[in-house]
Amino acid sequence: MTQPLLQTSGLQLAFGGLVVADNINFELHPGERLAVIGQNGAGKTTFINICTGFIRPSGGTVSFDGRDVTRLSPRAIVQRGIGRSFQLPQLFLEHTVRECIQLAAAGRTGRLRIWTPLSRAIPATEVDHILELVGLRARADELCSLLPEGQRKLLDIAMALVLQPKLLIMDEPTSGVSTDEKHGLMAIIMRVLDEQKITSIFVEHDVDIVTQYATRVAAWISGRIAADGPPQEVLANPEIRRNVIGE
Repeated sequence: MTQPLLQTSGLQLAFGGLVVADNINFELHPGERLAVIGQNGAGKTTFINICTGFIRPSGGTVSFDGRDVTRLSPRAIVQRGIGRSFQLPQLFLEHTVRECIQLAAAGRTGRLRIWTPLSRAIPATEVDHILELVGLRARADELCSLLPEGQRKLLDIAMALVLQPKLLIMDEPTSGVSTDEKHGLMAIIMRVLDEQKITSIFVEHDVDIVTQYATRVAAWISGRIAADGPPQEVLANPEIRRNVIGE
């Protein structure tokens, strides 16, 4: 077995009397596609926020690529190789699609300074390549505010991809996207991640999406991982079907 890419040991966190991380011991290995499932309030997004530096746990550690990142800032964690997309896409709506990629790239390269043209943050060919990967090159010079929700999600992911992550964590990539578009969206995302050899974690509520695109599922109940394994095994678990899927 390869060394874990992401590892947590004894993670603890509570908000008042609500335990959202209850001694979480977890490993993710290179190449895995992990779907994180659970009812609202189960601790899924809190776990992501801890791993990406937005929340610090009260106990335990997070290691990435063999190094402790528990107390690092979100920016420092990005620089170590963890990218993230959000449930609500974090875009610069007053800018074009191309400019959003350039702004994200500037965070990676540090080339953007006052009075420095945005175009110097990243070569135009690299911008075009990233947008081509996610199917947005034809809309490169349109304002982000004009994009439909599915394409906003893709742009948010493209902005994470330009940071050249080893691991991409996605918080509900299909939320707000029509049922007809969900599978097309996930097919694009997973194709790109496979081509770029990027390991992934994605939070998801749609069982069909989980079944088709995950290689592994971690099901959360009340701040703990109640089941972890192949999708068919976890989704057939009676406790998960009752308390997570709602059957």
